[in-house]
Amino acid sequence: MQNFSPKYFNKQNFPKKRIIKIIVVVVLLAGLFAGATYAMKNKRMLAVSSLSVLGKVTRFLPLPADEKKEIEVVNNIVGVLTQNDNKERTFLIMLQNNAELRPGGGFLGQYAIVTIKNGQVTSTFVEDANLLDQRISAKIVAPFPFKKMMQIKNWKFRDSNFSPDFPTNVDKAKYFMRMAGRSTTGFDGVIAVNSQVFDDVIGLTGPITVPGYSGEYTKENASRQLEAQVEKAYIMDPSLDTQNRKAILKKMAPIILDKLLTLGNIPKIADLLHTEMKNRNVMLNFTDQNLQQQVASVRWDGTVAKDWNSDFLMAIDANMGALKSDFYIKREMNYDIDLTQPNPLVTLNLKYTHTATGGDWRTSDYHSYLRIYVPQGSTFLDSHMVNRVATADDFGKTYFGFKLDVLINDTTDATVRYQLPASFSNMSINDYKLLIQKQSGVTDVPVTVHVKTVDGEFTEKQTLINDLNFQATKQ
Repeated sequence: MQNFSPKYFNKQNFPKKRIIKIIVVVVLLAGLFAGATYAMKNKRMLAVSSLSVLGKVTRFLPLPADEKKEIEVVNNIVGVLTQNDNKERTFLIMLQNNAELRPGGGFLGQYAIVTIKNGQVTSTFVEDANLLDQRISAKIVAPFPFKKMMQIKNWKFRDSNFSPDFPTNVDKAKYFMRMAGRSTTGFDGVIAVNSQVFDDVIGLTGPITVPGYSGEYTKENASRQLEAQVEKAYIMDPSLDTQNRKAILKKMAPIILDKLLTLGNIPKIADLLHTEMKNRNVMLNFTDQNLQQQVASVRWDGTVAKDWNSDFLMAIDANMGALKSDFYIKREMNYDIDLTQPNPLVTLNLKYTHTATGGDWRTSDYHSYLRIYVPQGSTFLDSHMVNRVATADDFGKTYFGFKLDVLINDTTDATVRYQLPASFSNMSINDYKLLIQKQSGVTDVPVTVHVKTVDGEFTEKQTLINDLNFQATKQ
């Protein structure tokens, strides 16, 4: 019997209570909620101390090499960022709503600047991206999909995460901040956080209510409920003052932190943050090159895999409909490759289902600028249900750009056919490898891979939760 066995960059059965991410929790939660009291800072210090001890114990556990590597990296990050050296470290937090998907995760509607010293949060600043953008007077031409599909002429901070490569987005975000008159030289790191993290955090705390505000926040509705609270009324009534529309966050912060940062919850927090980084809902970028190299070694840096020389696939959506329709979009992927031809033929099927039954203030038909990243030198042949608008090379890959539309309560079954370079031809099953990289902010995608080689045909079904590394083997 021959089958096609997947191998993962990141194993999905990582044991609980094994990873420490408290410094990410410190920075992440301060950025998300921006309202912690001095008492809560003391609680954070307790959590840091407890997790540091846990980290030292796990070094002696019989864990696989990649899991030990992740623990080592986080221990090193925590050790540097919580050391009692009286040095301030400042981080830019990019808060991204993946219900409105962008290539780097989600729509960049808000950002935070958080400073820590001796392991404590000493200051936080949170602002809407629109307010920062209002201070940009330079006319910077937007990428053509914004002009073509959204009639946006000028590129600004809120649209800066237009690349699937996080370091590229970090540089662009800093560029726009400088255009707005804010210095970026003092940042020790940049962290991107998708709104999915908020839902998952509420999943740990259990349902919460905020005094003075209606409704209950649960894992199933947290980010959607918050959207309604801070956006719906202001969309319906433009005369309302938008400057303080997110004041609820300051009241919400102590409630969540009081439930979350307790000694009993620390292992669960650690496990959650490990999952969020593995699944690209949290991405890290440090100016300290030693820390950055360690983050890159476990692929938490959000890069496109430039060092991968075998077969490659990455599907990148950019929601050009300006609404939160990605909440309703379900994706499936079918990858079929024939390696027996002089130029291996790939037939890629991408199925999009819009599960909404009607439109409203945040949901409409889905309009995406879709880019398919493939091995450099690949040649586009034809497509069905998508219109090709661009072909270019980027990050050592070739991409094909398309306009894709999905109607409410309908399905678009798109097909793209292309040829790989001749160097892939007649490759044996033992030599063939395929890396499928996941876009930040995309929910789970069922994937079917079918490979035809001189040794036979092989099929495997998996779910794209994080990056998948497939290698066919004879058994």
